[in-house]
Order: sequence, then structure tokens, then C-alpha cells
Amino acid sequence: MKLRKLASVALAGVMTLSLAACGGNSSAPATTAAPAAETTAAASEAASEETEAAAEATGGIAKDDLKVGFVYIGDENEGYTAAHYEGAMKMKEALGLSDDQIIIKWNIPEDETCKDAAMDLADQGCQIVFANSFGHESYIIEAAKEYPEVQFCHATGFQAASSGLANMHNYFTSIYEARYVSGVVAGMKLNQMIEDGTVAKDACKIGYVGAYPYAEVISGYTSFFLGVRSVCPDATMEVKYTNSWASFDLEKEAADALISDGCVLISQHADTTGAPTACEAAGVPCVGYNISMIATAPNAALTSSTNNWAAYVTYAVQCMLDGTEIPVDWCKGFAEGAVQITELNDAVVAPGTAEKVKEVEDALTAGTLHVFDTSTWTVNGETLETYEKNGIEYISDGYFHESEFASAPAFDILIDGITTIDN
Repeated sequence: MKLRKLASVALAGVMTLSLAACGGNSSAPATTAAPAAETTAAASEAASEETEAAAEATGGIAKDDLKVGFVYIGDENEGYTAAHYEGAMKMKEALGLSDDQIIIKWNIPEDETCKDAAMDLADQGCQIVFANSFGHESYIIEAAKEYPEVQFCHATGFQAASSGLANMHNYFTSIYEARYVSGVVAGMKLNQMIEDGTVAKDACKIGYVGAYPYAEVISGYTSFFLGVRSVCPDATMEVKYTNSWASFDLEKEAADALISDGCVLISQHADTTGAPTACEAAGVPCVGYNISMIATAPNAALTSSTNNWAAYVTYAVQCMLDGTEIPVDWCKGFAEGAVQITELNDAVVAPGTAEKVKEVEDALTAGTLHVFDTSTWTVNGETLETYEKNGIEYISDGYFHESEFASAPAFDILIDGITTIDN
């Protein structure tokens, strides 16, 4: 199942150092080539020894000694894992690691196989291991108990803090921010459809293909809906669950069912191209997840919300190199470049969409816009002023503080305007 500006600054620094280390004097005469090579080799060896000494002094790991492991629920052909893999490759490039320093376990299910995979990575010398699916967490915790000297980082989970393990960490992104922005894109398209008579104002119903009725999915579809309603207040939404993170057939069937039920635009929290495929065939606009869906639905895809996992993976691996502590929980959004939307499909989006997107993204980055502002939604006609969960009060200062007390999403409220249907 299922993170760039601070991270970009760090990456820029790393890349600058790498470029400086590669510099040379191309105008040196040929007769000095051998001595220059010897000098360069000596300098390189000295620099390596200095880096290793610095790493040892801070409790860090020398870069050449580092190995990083990944446990993935899917492979490169599945959007969610593809986004995680892209983040890993960006980290490798930014930090100057070699291919043999990255070890990946593909298509690892949410069972004991996960523990075995994580332990095998530790046995192969990985000092840090990442896992990317919600159901991996309990097995990663078991592996962390067996290998206290290895750092384990789990995406989308919530048990690191309560595990009592110093080497167990949770991370996620404020993807709800990107979903809100993609909802704005969808809302503007709805307004265009209302204006040109394609959709009646009182029949402005959108559909959402959801994986499971978990807080992560509820938080996601609610933020998308609030983004839509911020520009198209007449919209309502119907959610249909597939009870699967990645099933092309189930997602396509769910989208088809929503379209048959009168939904005029579709979005998703599911990991395949099933829903966009249905939308392309039906001529219904859609918003995807993880990757751009324009190639799949060139006449229907508007944009997708997506994570830049490189932001966290690079940060956590840099902590290993520096010998600094990795936080128990980590969650960042637009301000840190951890979330974004993919390119807008200019052939499909409504006029003025790019300008509106920039306005909303700037407000989210500045902290002047809060996705779950309680003045913008109700429950049974009432505005919520308090919401306590697990002993934590989530509503204060007029909004629900999503992912601020832990990295995993917590918003699990069914708000007015949204109905849900199990598959």
C-alpha cells in the first residue's frame, strides 16, 4: 500500500560537492598526465580516508560501505511501487551510490515473506531497510527486533512510536495536500462542463475508486472532495471500495459502476490504470494517483496526485552517512517538495487551471491554507469543533491537524456530501 524544497537544498549541496570532486585541469600538458593521475589518486584516497574518519567520529557510515535495502509490495509496473522506486533511484544518484549498494526485494506480500525479505537484506549487509506497504509493518517490526543495529523505515504505518524500538521509523507524505490541489483541477473542469451544458448543476456528482476504508483513503478522498468544492460548491461524491490496493479489473469495474450511476468525473486511491482506462472509453474526465495517466487516457486524464519519495529516502540515508538520528515519524508536503501533482493535460483541463493551481500550491506552501479547515465541511449538518482520537485532540485553530501528531493519516470522518459503497 500505501515524499522536495528542504530536501532539494540538501541534494543540491551533495551534488555540488560531487561536481567539485570531479573537477580537473583539462589544459595540463601531456607530460604531466602521469604525475597528475598519481596526485589525483592520492588526493582521492586521502579524501576517502578523511570522509571515513569523519563518519566514524560522528557514528556515521562511510559512503563506500553503505548498503540500502528496499522491500516493495509490487514492481515497476505498478504505480505505487514505481513511485517508490523512482524515489530510490533519485536518492542513489543524488548521494552518488553505486548499483551494488542498492538491493531491492520486489513483489513482497503482506505476510511472513516480508519479515524474511527484510532479514535477508540485513544479512546481506544493508544498514537501512525501507518497506512501502501498510500491511508490511508488523513484519518489519519483527525484523527490527532481530537486527537492532539496522535501521528500518516503513511507509504509511503508525506503530513505530509505540514499538519502543530505537531502530523502527514511520514515514509518509502530506499527500492530502496534493489530492486537494488535484481536486481543484477537477472542480474547475466541472465548472467548465456546467457552463457548456455537458453537466447539469444539480447533477454534478463525481466518483472515487477507493482501495480500503482506512484513514489513509478517507483522508485522501475527503481532501480531494474539499478541493473540488472549493471551486465547485454544488459537487457531491460517491466512493466505491475495491478492497484491494492494486487490481486493474476491480478498479475498472468500480469506475464503470460509478459512471453508470451518474458520476461525471472519476478519481482514485488505487494503484493501477484500471479507472483511467474505463474513463477513456466512456469519455469521462479523471484524476489519477502516483503517476501521470495521460498516456493511458489522453482524452480524459486531467492530472494525478503523487508523492516524491526521494525527499524522505534521501534524508534518511543521509542521516546514516552523517550519523544523525532518524525521526520516529516523518511527514512533509508541498513546502518541502514531498508531494506534487503531475503535469496538467492541456488538451483536457479547463482554461485558467494552471494559474489556479499555482495560487493554491503557494497558499499550502505558505501555510495560509489548511485542507481540513472546519468552516468548509460539516457532519450531519454541524461544524465539528472537537475530534479526539487515541487521546489526541485533532481539531484546534479551526482545522483538523492531519499527520501532525504522527506520520500516518488520521482523518477518518465521513463528511456531508460524500456517500460510500462497498464493492
